[in-house]
Amino acid sequence: MVTALTDPYKVLGVARSASADDIQKAYRKLAKKLHPDLNPGNPEAEEKFKEVAGAYGLIGDAEKRKRFDSGEIDAAGAERPRQNYYRDYASSEREHPYTDNSGFTDFMESEDAFAELLRRSARAQANRRGHDLEFRLPIEFVESIAGTNKRLTLPDSSTVDVAIPPGMTEGQVLRLRGKGAPGLGKGSPGDILIEVEIKPDRSFTRQGDDIYLELPITLTEAVLGARIKVPTPTGTVTMSVPKGSNSGSTLRLRGKGAPKQAGGHGDQLVKLKVVLPKEPDPELEAFVTSWEGGKTYNPREEVTP
Repeated sequence: MVTALTDPYKVLGVARSASADDIQKAYRKLAKKLHPDLNPGNPEAEEKFKEVAGAYGLIGDAEKRKRFDSGEIDAAGAERPRQNYYRDYASSEREHPYTDNSGFTDFMESEDAFAELLRRSARAQANRRGHDLEFRLPIEFVESIAGTNKRLTLPDSSTVDVAIPPGMTEGQVLRLRGKGAPGLGKGSPGDILIEVEIKPDRSFTRQGDDIYLELPITLTEAVLGARIKVPTPTGTVTMSVPKGSNSGSTLRLRGKGAPKQAGGHGDQLVKLKVVLPKEPDPELEAFVTSWEGGKTYNPREEVTP
């Protein structure tokens, strides 16, 4: 938690004139560096993370930032003592309508209304909604397609379970209502906003609702055809490779893509890649040497202008 002696602008490393967007970027950068999940067993990083979260909770909120900048609250969010404006007016050496008791006439007449206004303002401040907490959560590609459950560590070291629904896309935001910072008095707690970050996958890519995979096959499978196992984000399936398949041929697995918002699933498109054995095969070399059809066929004629 930010103490009254800590300048939240210095904690986040931004100038007092920084825009709200700059403040948010600074907070995300520090939070990603100091998050307890990335620094297990490091109490110093955990304390700094709490300090950064507290600072962002203050100046990341437009209203609280305005009150802090004007000196109404301190860096811990506590109210500062109000100035005695009556005494300031009465002690003025210049001629002023309030330099004697008659100058307070308009204040005295509206004293009850003014006091009620102050009470209402105090009640509103005492029952303010808690601010939202923002996080960025990395997940695996297959988790974004099939869905998963994650556990998130909050600034106060407590944890919350997050259900990742199937079909998430990069940058989507999940909202956990009422799981953010506590409100003041009877004010409701804020929310937790979780921006999903999908890690790149070495096998799968996604375009819209379709998933793409490049799959190696043997020369025998390409020439004679075969039934082969194919990975998908939700498990392995069996696919038929037709006889005479070439590298670059694309086969479609219907309904094995990402979930669609309107229902159903996209497809998985499997691009074949014929791969020869890593080690030289004398038998294969002998066959190709004696294969007359292979000597006369020129596939480049089809692409030569």
